[in-house]
Amino acid sequence: MGKLPVYFIPHGGGPWHVIKNAMGDPIGYGQLREYLKNFGEQYSQKINAILVVSGHWEEDLPTLQFGSNPPLLYDYYGFPESTYHLKWPAPGNPELAERIENLFKASSFKTKRDYKRGFDHGTFVPLMIAFPEANIPVVQLSLINSLDPETHISLGKALEPLRNEGVLIIGSGMSYHNMRGFMSESSSAAGSSTQFDDWLTQTVEINDTKKRNEMLINWKNAPKARESHPRSEHLAPLFVVAGAAGSDKGSRDYSGLLMGIKVSGYKFG
Repeated sequence: MGKLPVYFIPHGGGPWHVIKNAMGDPIGYGQLREYLKNFGEQYSQKINAILVVSGHWEEDLPTLQFGSNPPLLYDYYGFPESTYHLKWPAPGNPELAERIENLFKASSFKTKRDYKRGFDHGTFVPLMIAFPEANIPVVQLSLINSLDPETHISLGKALEPLRNEGVLIIGSGMSYHNMRGFMSESSSAAGSSTQFDDWLTQTVEINDTKKRNEMLINWKNAPKARESHPRSEHLAPLFVVAGAAGSDKGSRDYSGLLMGIKVSGYKFG
């Protein structure tokens, strides 16, 4: 099997994957759907489990799902009733969660366990498309609510050994996450997303791990940083992934427009 890559993927808006008009952008979301579908086909027969860090779960300490059969957490609002009855019964993996807990302890991180929380839409929406059979065990890991970039990179570094154990590590967020910008359909928001996306891609693709991580830590200095991320919870999964990447170089693995906004995904290794 060898050492698996790590990924930062865009998960889109709400339950877009089952909305008939795809949030008003069938072309953009159609491209994202195709990417996620191909992504899943690439790994469905090659991995033992999946670890997801979603932009939709924050705790005071890194918290791990320990449930054996997590439900779905319909953490979105204002969508058709049918979207609150979706099913995707992927199993949890308490053994993997305990393995991750021990990796964190070895890196001096205190952790918490959660036995009840379900998969939020940052996890189940993209994975329903990528792995529709729902037969691969999945564990979710929370962000730390400080959203400190350096801490999350260190968190990711502790996870790197999993890549040699058949665990596919996925950061699920968005390279741009300003809801007002998405809804504005303005050229200003589109321009901001492009400027920040260009900086983010150049940073990820730097062939110098130390410099890459330093630039990610100081992401607020990037062009249009705060216009693209008024709050950084959808960018923080990328910090974890960059840490788990170790010295592996990153590259842009997905590039598209959603509602006129530039959005990218990245692969390391």
